[in-house]
Amino acid sequence: MTISDKPFVLPPIPAKRYFTIGEVSDLCGVKPHVLRYWEQEFTQLKPVKRRGNRRYYQHHEVLLIRKIRELLYEQGFTISGARNRLGEGREVPQQDPDAAVRLTAHELHSLRTELNSIRDMLVDAQSQYPVSGQLTLG
Repeated sequence: MTISDKPFVLPPIPAKRYFTIGEVSDLCGVKPHVLRYWEQEFTQLKPVKRRGNRRYYQHHEVLLIRKIRELLYEQGFTISGARNRLGEGREVPQQDPDAAVRLTAHELHSLRTELNSIRDMLVDAQSQYPVSGQLTLG
């Protein structure tokens, strides 16, 4: 693979506990056989295996796969280089699966604050420049 000039836009990760290999493949833009290979190369990647050896990935593993993909496909690292980079500790996602939920809650709080600020600006603008027959905000 070559280094991409612009990053590949990945879909948002749904809020669920486990993902099948097919779902992870779609979420991360990586084929299932590549995911299975990466399990052998990156010791941090350990999906739960259930019935018939089916793999189920948790949220933090999806984040790790996205980071591995970024290192390999976008930044041009070799597998060995990406493994070393992840081993440094700076790039490893938290192993706490609830951390992603807390991050999302924080982002939602920030978004709510920003939307309230925008609403307040619109209320102020509406009071300065009233238009008859319009719905009032606030």
